[in-house]
Amino acid sequence: MTFEMIGNLIAAFFTLSIFSFLYKDNPFYKFAEAIFIGVSMGYAIPLAYEKAFIPFVYSPIFLEHRFSIIIPSLMGILYIFRFSKNLSWLSRYPIVFGMAIVGMGVPQAMHSSVLVQMRSSMLPIDNINTALIFIGTITILLYFFFSKEHKGLYGKVTNLGIWYMMIGFGASFGFTVMARISLLIGRIQFLVGDVLGLIK
Repeated sequence: MTFEMIGNLIAAFFTLSIFSFLYKDNPFYKFAEAIFIGVSMGYAIPLAYEKAFIPFVYSPIFLEHRFSIIIPSLMGILYIFRFSKNLSWLSRYPIVFGMAIVGMGVPQAMHSSVLVQMRSSMLPIDNINTALIFIGTITILLYFFFSKEHKGLYGKVTNLGIWYMMIGFGASFGFTVMARISLLIGRIQFLVGDVLGLIK
């Protein structure tokens, strides 16, 4: 038995163990889940050490003597106190700074989401695409205007906005499902072809 065959059998065992959750929660699924998390963390920790700690903490402080890096490094170390009952409050400080950095991304999000949408709705309505964009933008905005009751003609307009949103959500969900289906097809091809040898 070759190493490739042993590797395929192990991979097939873990694949079937994960699929067994479709029947019900069982020890095989829990074992495969624990192995997956353990291997992921075992890979992520040295990767973070090599790709993050060495180039962004150790080298700037000890080799380049940029001592200003000590402040954000100490801020990151405070996350460790999350595991302490008495000192867990110290971990809130880096979380607050992290949320502030997220707040700095709000202007970029406004530009990429809101302003681009507004610009698209202000284009000359010279074809069906721009007309659909304009109608969808207006009707969805009116749907979220709750100061007026959704009745009569106004209710019909807001219902059109609901249709637009449902089509958008459905397309997003469809893309997500297709991505998962492609992963499933890959696993089935592996089991039937590489393991059982039924597909040449």
